[in-house]
Amino acid sequence: MTDPLIPAGPAVPAHRDPNVLRWVAAYTASMVGDTVFFLALSWAAVQSGSPAEAGIVTAVSAVPRALLMLGGGVVADRFGPRKVVIGSDAVRCVTVLAVAAVLFATDPGLWLLALLALVFGTVDAVFMPAVGALPARITGKDQLARVQGMRGLAIRFAAVVGAPLGGFGVAAGGAAAAFALAGLLIAVSVPLLVSVRMRALPPDDAPDTTAARDTTAWRDLVGGLRYIRRHRVLGPLMVAIALGDLGFVGPLNVGLTLLADERGWGAAGMGWVLAGFGTGAAVAALLLTVRGRVPRAGCVAAGALVPGAAAMGALAQAPGLPVAVAIAVAVGLLTGLSGAMCGALLQTQSAPAYLGRVTAVAGIVSLGIAPLSMPLSAAAVGVWGTGPVFAVSAAVCALGGVVALAAPGVRRAELPG
Repeated sequence: MTDPLIPAGPAVPAHRDPNVLRWVAAYTASMVGDTVFFLALSWAAVQSGSPAEAGIVTAVSAVPRALLMLGGGVVADRFGPRKVVIGSDAVRCVTVLAVAAVLFATDPGLWLLALLALVFGTVDAVFMPAVGALPARITGKDQLARVQGMRGLAIRFAAVVGAPLGGFGVAAGGAAAAFALAGLLIAVSVPLLVSVRMRALPPDDAPDTTAARDTTAWRDLVGGLRYIRRHRVLGPLMVAIALGDLGFVGPLNVGLTLLADERGWGAAGMGWVLAGFGTGAAVAALLLTVRGRVPRAGCVAAGALVPGAAAMGALAQAPGLPVAVAIAVAVGLLTGLSGAMCGALLQTQSAPAYLGRVTAVAGIVSLGIAPLSMPLSAAAVGVWGTGPVFAVSAAVCALGGVVALAAPGVRRAELPG
């Protein structure tokens, strides 16, 4: 069965295109459901076991996601991102609702939660590359940057709304009710995704189906990695993303908690700093959504990362909470702009036939490599304190911007007009 195609006609701006808006609505519902799910999983694990056991359960989903995501990119490119996203969301919905039903009836213990996390992470390994590959099939290249901004706004919305919804579900009926709420939110995305129509790709961008039948999944995987390595924009951009995330993830997560404790800001103060970061990142996503195109995109993506890193280093030297919140807004704005532009460049510079694999590699960098900095940051803060650790992390993050600026392909990259 082939995907429904968009009839030929004049291009419509993404933020006024009903087809794109249906996809954004589906993506938003799915992301809110994800947020509720992980809150419910954490709550249920804490109630059923020790803190150490709860930590293991919540981390289980990350293992298959990191190990299988490259294969998920191959699946998305071979079978089409629309079918893969619909199938993935359907499986996630049924699995979460089934666990909710079991929890309403009995208390099976940690093993069921661990199994749920394992299944969720496995499906995520296929879902995430397909989500990254889908925008190129539903709108024109000149609208992909705007779609990236809309996607960023959806992520921020899910982060703000999902946690209170999950808390409401837990308060109303425990983990079972929260899981049921998560499953229903994911279910909302399925009919919306079914209604999304695909755009016929230009002949130069369309995948060669004859060649795809003659090759193996392993060759597809190797071919995707070779494509990224040889690409004058994607190769250095992946290195820049890796360095930026390595320098950023540790301080924002573990480092910020330790900094708030050291300065006496407390949980409320840390919340204000995180809110400042989220506000800045949301403004960056909104800018891209409204403008649709930023001139000299490669330079902006790389150049914004350097002052963003410097602002992150300055966060540890903030004399008080109000200044820290202001700095966090600047960090969110600059790094959010850089991240959004990097995402837009990945979308527009990649051939659609490779987008699943390109998204998978970017996901491995962000979700598989970058989290390794969190325990390292915590250990380093214990030895040297927050100031030096934030400074070194900022230097690593800034190095990503320098690498990108040093690459002529990235430096000259533009978004389609």
